[in-house]
Parts: sequence; C-alpha cells; structure tokens
Amino acid sequence: MSDTSPLIARLRAVPVDDTRLDTIQAAKGSLPEGACTKLEYSWPLIARHNQRPPDGLWIAWILLAGRGFGKTRAGAEWVRAQVESGRAGRIALVARTPAEIRDTMIEGPSGILSISPPWAMPEYESSKKQLTWPNGATAFIYSSYEPDQLRGQQFEAAWCDELASWKYPRDTWDTLAFALRFGADPRCVVTTTPKPIALLRELVARPDVIVTRGTTYDNEDNLPPSFYAHIRATYEGTRVGRQEIHADLLDQSEDALWDREWIDDSRVERAPESLVEVVVAIDPSVTSNPRSSETGIVVAGVDSEKHCYILADGSDRMSPSKWAERAIALYDKHSADRIIGRRRPGQGGAAHRVRRKDLQVPRRDRQSRQVRPRRTDSRPLRAGQSPPRRHVP
Repeated sequence: MSDTSPLIARLRAVPVDDTRLDTIQAAKGSLPEGACTKLEYSWPLIARHNQRPPDGLWIAWILLAGRGFGKTRAGAEWVRAQVESGRAGRIALVARTPAEIRDTMIEGPSGILSISPPWAMPEYESSKKQLTWPNGATAFIYSSYEPDQLRGQQFEAAWCDELASWKYPRDTWDTLAFALRFGADPRCVVTTTPKPIALLRELVARPDVIVTRGTTYDNEDNLPPSFYAHIRATYEGTRVGRQEIHADLLDQSEDALWDREWIDDSRVERAPESLVEVVVAIDPSVTSNPRSSETGIVVAGVDSEKHCYILADGSDRMSPSKWAERAIALYDKHSADRIIGRRRPGQGGAAHRVRRKDLQVPRRDRQSRQVRPRRTDSRPLRAGQSPPRRHVP
C-alpha cells in the first residue's frame, strides 16, 4: 500500500470548512485504489477539531457533548490510534453495562469494529469479553455494575462511555484509576453527555483533566434534517435541551428538593446562639454495604422567628451501629434537645438503634415516630412557590 502520510499531512493543513471535503475528494482521484482506501480511514483528516484529542499532558480527556455529536466515533478512533501507534497494548472499555459496550462501543455504527480498517481489524470474542488486534493489543470489557472486576488489572489506556449514567460511578472510576498504571503514559478518554453527578463535577475541575465541549448541532452535516427540526421544536430552550443538546452541566437534578440558588442565597456566617430547639435528624439507608445510599444525618435548629439553621451534616455510608454512634456524638457536640429519625423496614426504627447505644438520649415524641412514604415525605416545590426559610451557616 502506498505511503499516503505526506498527502494526509498536506490535506490536514486545509482549513476545516465547506471546501475541505471537495479538496479531499479531488486528491483521492489521483491516487491508486489502495491509497484511496487508506485515505478513507484517516480519522485525523475528517475529524472536526473538537473530536480530536488535545495536545499536552493529561490523565483524562473528557469529551462532554450533546446527543449525536459524534462522541462514540471520537472514542473509538482514539482507541484505534492508541493500538495502531503501539502506545497501548492493554485497554479497558468501561460503560454502564456489558450490553452497552457491545452494542455501542464495539459493534455500533460508530464502534471499534465499524471504524477499523481491514488491515487492522480486531477480533471480538464475546465469550471472553475482549477484543484482540493483529498486533497483539487487547481491550477488555468492564461494567459499572461490577467495579470490583477492575481490581488487580493494569492498563495503558481506557475508554469510558457515558460515565454520567453509570450505576456506581464513584466506585468504578476509583477502581479504574488504580488500574491505569501500565506503560509510560497511561491515559483515559471519557465520552459522555452530562448529568449533574458529583464525580463529573470533580473531574471537569481537575487540572490534569482536559475537557472538550460540543453540541448536537456540531454534527448537523451528518444527521437527518428531520431530526434537527424535531429537537429544535421540542427541546430547544428547555432544561432537557440544555443538557442533552448543548451539554450543559446543570447545577442539580430536575427532581432536586432544594434549589442550589436558594441555599446560596440563604447562607449566613453563623447561626444565632439563642435557638429555640436543636435536633439531630436521621434518614437511615435501607441497606448497609459499600454501595448503599448514604444515611442522612443533619443537625438543625430553629429560632423564635421560625427560621431553620442547618448546623452540621454527618451523612455517610454507614452501618446502623455506626450511624447511631455518629448521631449521639452530634447530639452531644451541639447540645441538641432530641434525636428524630425515620423507621425503616427491618431496622427497628432509628430511635431503637440510638437507645441501644445511649439510654440517656431522650425519646422522640409520638408524632415524630410516624412513618410516611417517601413520595409524601419529600417533594420538590412547584413553580412559583417560595423556598422555606432555611439557612446554612
């Protein structure tokens, strides 16, 4: 096959505009068939500038873009470049489920098998959950439902798809981070449409992470006009459109009980000393394991004007014994008047746990022991409603 590298280098220098494809097509007409095929598989030549990996030193490149932007193609091409250049021989492919890795990252229209050239086509062995290239490089499949499968592994590269939708994003990312320790310069690419999760917020703020942003409209030349007409008419100007089209990392979930702006606007330097009542409130998790929801523990006080102040937050993933100990410690530290909590199935109630730890803690009154379903316990305010008078010191 003819060496097309000099030609590709010249064509890459052509500005990315409406005439670039015409220039490429004209160049192909003067090449033998084998060279034309190689030109067709030259991703650096046809990729948009925001689909190309950034220069410089970085641990992770996050491609934060809207639906239909071309994130999958960019991720697959990055993996292909790592393999063909010899920079990576062991690669992790991570997504929410194994089926999504297979259907999108590997076999999808923009997946690894679809974009690989015939001379460097990997073999996909679904039973082994791996891809093997002719040069011996191997990619392994991992699901966010089972982050512990990454333990004991080591990789030179990783491609993480739709991180914002992972089942256990924190556990999966942390375990993968320890596995990216092989080779001279291990790196990770994340392709995702954003959701307001803590892990994604932390990653985009890190100095060793490069973030490239893009919108659904960036790929308008390659998708049907009817698709764009529909999303413009239905979602443009909405919260869904901001997230799914423009890839805005929103401040909070649509179902959030509290608006972040309310919290920020209500902050005070310190709570008044003359609080009428101080309580420790517990919302226990249903289960107790490393992947359980957090047990919510807050210390709150109310003044004579019925303003509420959040004095401390002791929430964490804990066993019933541990959260009872923490609640008692907060009760003592803040000289609280009582501890209140929700009764959970099979847990005997928060009060039962606390009293087993410290019989001196006052019992809750009868009303505080009532159990109500979560849907009537907590619900977002309707549009137009004013936030309650809560303050966070």
